[in-house]
Amino acid sequence: MGILLGIILAGLVLGALILAYFNKNKKVKIISLVCAGVFLIAFAIVPFSIRVVDANEVAVVKYWGEAKDIRTSGTHFNDYISSSYVYYPISVQQIDNEIQAYSQDAQAMTAQLVVQYKIDASKVVNITKEYGDNEVLMTRIQAIAEEKVKSVLSQKQAMAIIETRATLSSDILTAMDGAFDSYYVTITNVVITDISFSIAFEDAVESKMIAEQEQLKAEYEKQKKITEAEALLEVAKKEAEASIEKSKGDAEALQIMQQAWDALSSDVKQAMLQQMAIEKWNGELPDTMVGTEFLEWLMGSIGTGTTEPTF
Repeated sequence: MGILLGIILAGLVLGALILAYFNKNKKVKIISLVCAGVFLIAFAIVPFSIRVVDANEVAVVKYWGEAKDIRTSGTHFNDYISSSYVYYPISVQQIDNEIQAYSQDAQAMTAQLVVQYKIDASKVVNITKEYGDNEVLMTRIQAIAEEKVKSVLSQKQAMAIIETRATLSSDILTAMDGAFDSYYVTITNVVITDISFSIAFEDAVESKMIAEQEQLKAEYEKQKKITEAEALLEVAKKEAEASIEKSKGDAEALQIMQQAWDALSSDVKQAMLQQMAIEKWNGELPDTMVGTEFLEWLMGSIGTGTTEPTF
């Protein structure tokens, strides 16, 4: 808008000068020259006095170097001779920082830090008066953030830093609580994106982790073998118990059979024995026999026609 207005005013100045040069009327010449002078002054002041503030920022108006007013998004007019604008972003700002620090056990490290903050838009006049501009404010925030990070890291052992890396950002954010109140900003987030130690220390940590992994593997194998042995022992135990129970059952069955046999009469027993002998006999007589008792007994059984005992 300022450029367009400047072009228009420049055209008006040029037109008034042309009119004064070619017009023979003295009065018109004077009026044209006066208008040209007015347009020239306007051309020198007006275009540069139009200020535009974007939607994601605010501006502080300084009159003769003193911060006084706030301008929000939109187009504003303040003469550039007596006033100037200092712009501040009101969206979340981010500072990336690399910090050299030491752990509690004197291990050197490099930490990559990201600090996100937001300016209190209602306090930008105070910020301008106390710190000058946004660049100075960012430098202050960066310095304090570095100090707090070093403080947190110096209270932890190097191994503890590695093991609790996920919670470091939370610890640092807690340490920063209230540290920026006088800077009129709110810290929205702090993130440790990376921490690296010396090569020698990282090699030692890697060796330790490998040893721990080997130990865990050995312990796992040990527990696996113990579990397998316990399983085999349990199977053997169950099989032994089953064998014992089977023996007990067989013994009980024999006892029952003995009791049943004892309860039979001698005739029934005789008939059962003869029947069993007949069923087992293949119909052939042995080549040599001593006595004839068995043959008489067998033939007597066949002669009686006994096939099975009657209970």
